[in-house]
Amino acid sequence: MLIFDAHLDLSMNAMEWNRDLRQPLAAINQREHHLHDRPGRGRATVSLPELRKAKAGLVVATQIARYVTPDNPLPGWHSPEQAWAQTQGQLAWYKSMEKSGELVQITDLKSLEKQLVLWQNDEIEDASKPIGYILSMEGADSLVDTDHLHIAYDYGLRAVGPAHYGPGRYAYGTHVEGPLGAPGRQLLREMEKLNIILDVSHLCDQSFWEAMDHFNGNVWASHTNCRSLSPDQRQFNDHQIRELIQRKAVIGVVFDAWMMVPGWIRGQSTPKSTGCKLETIIDHIDHICQLAGNAQHVGIGSDLDGGFGKEQCPYDLDSIADLQKLPDLLSKRGYSNLDTEGIMHGNWLKFLKRAWH
Repeated sequence: MLIFDAHLDLSMNAMEWNRDLRQPLAAINQREHHLHDRPGRGRATVSLPELRKAKAGLVVATQIARYVTPDNPLPGWHSPEQAWAQTQGQLAWYKSMEKSGELVQITDLKSLEKQLVLWQNDEIEDASKPIGYILSMEGADSLVDTDHLHIAYDYGLRAVGPAHYGPGRYAYGTHVEGPLGAPGRQLLREMEKLNIILDVSHLCDQSFWEAMDHFNGNVWASHTNCRSLSPDQRQFNDHQIRELIQRKAVIGVVFDAWMMVPGWIRGQSTPKSTGCKLETIIDHIDHICQLAGNAQHVGIGSDLDGGFGKEQCPYDLDSIADLQKLPDLLSKRGYSNLDTEGIMHGNWLKFLKRAWH
C-alpha cells in the first residue's frame, strides 16, 4: 500500500550525519559502527532504497537549522544568516538528488498527480521510481526576514513550522513556553498570503493557541502524538487535537519511542523495557479517530532517524519499510480498507488537494 510520510529529515541525515542515503541501509550502518558522536549512530532505519521498499512514494522532507542566542544551551547556529546558509546547503542536496533521479519535488497539484500516477503504475518497478518530496522547514529561525520566506517559496518551500525545540525567533517550541510575538504574527501573515501550510507540530501550548487565533490558512501537524497517552508538552492534548480536527487538519503520528509510551527515560529506557512496539502507535491513531468520530484526520509522520535510531523505535521496526505492517494492525483493530488507505496516504492527499486547489 502506498505510504505518504509527512515528516522525514532527509537532508539533515545527509549533510549533518554524513549519510549517503542512496546506499543500502546495511552499508550506512556499517560505515558508522565505530562512531559514537550522536545517538543512533549505526542504527539508521531510513535510506532511499528502504523508502522504496516501504512504498513511500511521497514524503514531506525538511530543511532545519536553529539559531541560538549566547544563553541558549541547545545546539545551533550563532546567527540567522548562518542558519540560512545551512538550509541552502540542505537544499543543494535535495537538488542533487533530483538531478540523479532519486527524488522529484512536489509543489502543486499537477506534480502531485503526476507522482501518484507513477507510483500507481505496477508495470514499473518501485526500485526505479523517484520519491516525491514536499519541502518543509522545521523551525523558521533560518528565515532572516520575511523576504527570505518569499525566496524559499520560489524554490519550493510549501510548509513551515515556526519553532523547533526551545525559544525561536518567531515562536516558542518544545519544552519552553512563550508567545509568538510580533515577528511570529508577521511570519504567519506572509505564510497565509503565499498559501504556505502552517505546521504546528513543535509549537508550545501558548504559541499554538496564538497561532490558531492569527492564522487562517491551511494547518497540519506533520509529526506529533497524543499527550493523554504519552504525557509531555511535545504531544498535543485533546483540546488541541479537537481544534486541529475543527480546522480540517491532519495529524501525523510519530514512531519515536519517547513520544509513544509514558515514562521514557533517555539513556535508560529501551523499546523492549517500555513495551514500545508498532501496535502502540495504533493506540495514538485510534485516540485521534475517537476524538474526530472518523479516521479522516490522522496519517503517518514517522520522524524516523530524526536525531535517533533503532534504539528509540518500536522494537519490531528494523527499517522504515516495516511501516507496511500497519495495515494488518489497523485491520485487527477493526479499521476498514478505506480507512486504512486514508491513514496510510489518503488523508494527506485529500488535505493537499484542498489546500492547493
